Amino acid sequence: MARVAPGRVLWRCPSLLEKGVPVTSSPLSPSRRGVLRSSTAAAVAGLATAGASGTASAAPSAPAGKDGIVRNRLRFREDGTFTVVQFNDTQDGPRTDRRTIALQEAVLDDVEPDFALINGDVIDGAPTSALEAKQAINNVVRPMEDRGIPWALTFGNHDEDSSERTGMDESAYVDFVRQYSHNLNTPGAGGITGTGNQVLTVRPSRDKGDAFALWLLDSGRYAPDQIAGQDFEGYPDWDWLRPDQVQWYLETSAALERRNRGLVPGIVFQHIALWEHRFAWFASVDSRTEEDHARAAQKHSIVGERNEDECPGPFNSGMFAAMLQRGDVKGLFVGHDHINTYVADYYGIQLGYAPGTGFGPYGLGGADEHRLRGARVFHLDESVEGIYAGTELRFAKDYGVDLTAGTQPSEPAEFPEGVG
Repeated sequence: MARVAPGRVLWRCPSLLEKGVPVTSSPLSPSRRGVLRSSTAAAVAGLATAGASGTASAAPSAPAGKDGIVRNRLRFREDGTFTVVQFNDTQDGPRTDRRTIALQEAVLDDVEPDFALINGDVIDGAPTSALEAKQAINNVVRPMEDRGIPWALTFGNHDEDSSERTGMDESAYVDFVRQYSHNLNTPGAGGITGTGNQVLTVRPSRDKGDAFALWLLDSGRYAPDQIAGQDFEGYPDWDWLRPDQVQWYLETSAALERRNRGLVPGIVFQHIALWEHRFAWFASVDSRTEEDHARAAQKHSIVGERNEDECPGPFNSGMFAAMLQRGDVKGLFVGHDHINTYVADYYGIQLGYAPGTGFGPYGLGGADEHRLRGARVFHLDESVEGIYAGTELRFAKDYGVDLTAGTQPSEPAEFPEGVG
């Protein structure tokens, strides 16, 4: 199917009310209380005992350092390579669509990654109890866990939609997933907005230190009802990174540089897009025409589709400017907007999407509903300057997964021994 024209939008990030999901959260969820708070996070990196593994591996429960740095859990292979898979928006209840699991399994068996991430909206608002919420998560993390692949998750806007019924908030989810043998989540850096803000460093294949950094950020849920007595009518009503999170990145990036006597390249993963994602597609802030996109496609080397408006928060977080200043981040990748798949080289930093992995949430609609269900793969190579060797997509259609419109619920998977 031909790409939808740049100016045409099929979806505009349906709100919870438009999708028939009850909004039960407070204007600022407990994990996002720091809306206007300014704080600094300690980012002092201590020396740690080096692991002996030649490939990525995981032991029970990653250490929960208050600086948010997790070391010695991931390592480049002996051939100097490392592969990451990004799933996004698995977003289902305790009876997850069987094709979501089939897609995850097919990608993992094909790519054999060293690390896998579900980058937000792991579940939806369907669970009615803590058990159902745990089942919904268990369904989509078992593909990694069963294969012994180190994995983690970030949080999106939907993960706490059922919290008032289930009693499960983001902190409770972190406690739950840390029971899995191959999970690398921690509560994250202390004293800053959000849950699970952390950086996973990857050791070199034949040395100690930090060769690469995988930044996991909590981009939040929804904008508050009001600030200073003013509502957000006419603005995007999603959340945004807070200044203390950006400050934590700046300080932690600098700490990694000091420890390793040079910048440590990395990739940032968060659920909600930056404003710069939209700027990159049109090579413009205000003008959004087909001509603008044609110019942008050449200027920013854009590859992929844009089938709905980007849905950032109402404010520009400043994260892009921070990454540009530090010079270590090779790309920032998101989900949230399920039917966008593009990646752009925006002034030296790739800004991109992974498509929605889950077959439960909205897709393209009609006969093409599930055409873009997929995942994103990242290749790292110690022999490449900057280590980051590129990214590509994997789609359900590549693996013969049924793309028939509608949903195909499955029974909840069993919990692994020791998890519950």
